[in-house]
Amino acid sequence: MSSNYEEQAKIWNQQVLEQFHTNGGKIGGQFAGMSLLLLHTLGAKSNQPRINPLAYFKDGENYFIVAAKGGAPTNPDWYYNILAYPDDVTIEVGTKHFKVHPTVAESAERDRLFADAARQIPNLTKHQKDNPRTIPVIVLERVH
Repeated sequence: MSSNYEEQAKIWNQQVLEQFHTNGGKIGGQFAGMSLLLLHTLGAKSNQPRINPLAYFKDGENYFIVAAKGGAPTNPDWYYNILAYPDDVTIEVGTKHFKVHPTVAESAERDRLFADAARQIPNLTKHQKDNPRTIPVIVLERVH
């Protein structure tokens, strides 16, 4: 990955974060109409704060996210951050920011949640079909 690509990704990420905060969690452009949250984690290797804008879905009171990484053959970095520091995960949804307990969904629960997400974002089905890995689904339960 070139440093130019990484720099462009940082700029894009910063623009999304600014728009999210300015508009109470609403984002335009390619994300218009999608439900986005900001996932706050600590870097698995660096232990430094990380923020990732992600599409989210609801399952009852819980939120869930899909580690699709645009269909890439590897999991996104934020997935490993969650595994490394599960007690340090928070999310921003709209104007609220709160602590969550992440759990990687397994077997039938994973399949049910993934199917629900794929009904809302059909590209997820293609990402899974074209991928050798099982794309993880992470349930985010609010910690009260």
